[in-house]
Amino acid sequence: MNTLAAVPRKESPGGFAALLRGDALALGLLALLVLATRAIWFGDPVADFDEQLYSFIGWRMTEGELPFVDWWDRKPFGLFAIYAAAHALFGPGPLAYQLLAFAFALAGAVLTYYLARRLVGRFSAMVASAISTMLLCAYASYSGQSEVFFLPLMLGMAALLVDANHPSFTRRAMWAMLLGGLALQVKYTVLPQCVFFGLYALWVEHRRGIALPRLATLAAAFVALGLLPSVAAGAFYAAIGEFDAFLFANVLSFFDRMPAPQGRWASDHWLGVSPLAILAIGGVYAAFRMKRPQPFSDWLFYCGWALSTLATVLLPGTVYLYYYAAMAAPAALIALPLLDRRAPLRVFPALVLSAGFFALLALPDRYEYSLEERQAAGDLAAAISPHVGADSDCLWLFDGPTALYRMTDSCVPTKFVYPDHLNNALEVNALGVDQAEEVARVLATRPGAIVTASSPMTIQNNEATALVEAALASDYAKDLSVEMHGRTITAWIRRN
Repeated sequence: MNTLAAVPRKESPGGFAALLRGDALALGLLALLVLATRAIWFGDPVADFDEQLYSFIGWRMTEGELPFVDWWDRKPFGLFAIYAAAHALFGPGPLAYQLLAFAFALAGAVLTYYLARRLVGRFSAMVASAISTMLLCAYASYSGQSEVFFLPLMLGMAALLVDANHPSFTRRAMWAMLLGGLALQVKYTVLPQCVFFGLYALWVEHRRGIALPRLATLAAAFVALGLLPSVAAGAFYAAIGEFDAFLFANVLSFFDRMPAPQGRWASDHWLGVSPLAILAIGGVYAAFRMKRPQPFSDWLFYCGWALSTLATVLLPGTVYLYYYAAMAAPAALIALPLLDRRAPLRVFPALVLSAGFFALLALPDRYEYSLEERQAAGDLAAAISPHVGADSDCLWLFDGPTALYRMTDSCVPTKFVYPDHLNNALEVNALGVDQAEEVARVLATRPGAIVTASSPMTIQNNEATALVEAALASDYAKDLSVEMHGRTITAWIRRN
């Protein structure tokens, strides 16, 4: 008897019914959400602080200049390479890296959705991914912070390793370690996550009966693959005779920078981390008291990853609230037992949490705020531009938006282009130069314009500040002041 003929064939639905039955609708809605949470900042040159520095260095890389040598910072080479690629493709403006960040955020949303689908249905997986997307924005990764670039890489590692029974697990683990190495070149603090994924992969191999000598070989291969991108970056700098600059910026300066008085925990962090705590606590409670997620091993894997991600957040001596953007996807995955509409509370937690987080974003207000900020930046640039040049009479930002260097087409009088490096007392021993001496050297070049802020972002170097205030009083006139990010930013023009 022909058994295949005996089984009735189901007609596959077409058109809109097929769309509803597949993942296309969920992924399409997620794409719209990612766009909605990011598009309001498209073109905003001062959407956030750090990304302005990454953009400046990435843009100058397209002109043959290098981080650590021509322009100083301690972020990995890979992060600047991402920005350089964005500017090479889409031009020098902020939209270049914001479009690339949108692509990374969309990739993160898709990966979160498919990881969630291992435990829950399409609706619940879409809600989990949507929550992850909204939290990424809530924790300030709405434009170009480094978290938006490394989170999809970590999600990729999780996707490659979550299926411990996959017949190609070893090969997938190798690819995962390489992804981790690339993530290290975006931000070094992902190291605890890389360690977790590596140890997990070795544990899986051990359970599969791999002998210890083979396990040791695998461990060495994992480490080698994870370090490969960083070693390649160091080798490049060694080849051009600048390894000392690379080593100091990427390793030694971390130990010389002093932690802020708040350390790893500030008093306002309680409120700031509450969305993540609600998801994590609610997910754990639901897993043990409401509905056990299946497969339970996958959910435990997500929990382990979340703990390693928390270690990533807390690794630096000073922790800022926006670092918690790294927790967006892991927290949403831990919460799957709570978000699962098959659980006793049905869709209620998913709807309440997703609606609450979306309201928290206050997107219309943020859009208006962004328009005001970019107008203020444009006004400053217009006021400064006539007084600075590409080769002399440089603009100098003692405190203010780094984007003004590009917006005014001005030369830069120091390789410490990020204002925080020369005004922050925590950096006093971590730059390889004396802060006050570098400030005095810059002032001696007689900048055509100097920008200052009404209130500092960090603890200030009093000696450097006094030098600037004396120069402003004797040689500069106040030209324009604007409100930006809760501070008054002032442009001072040199008296002829």
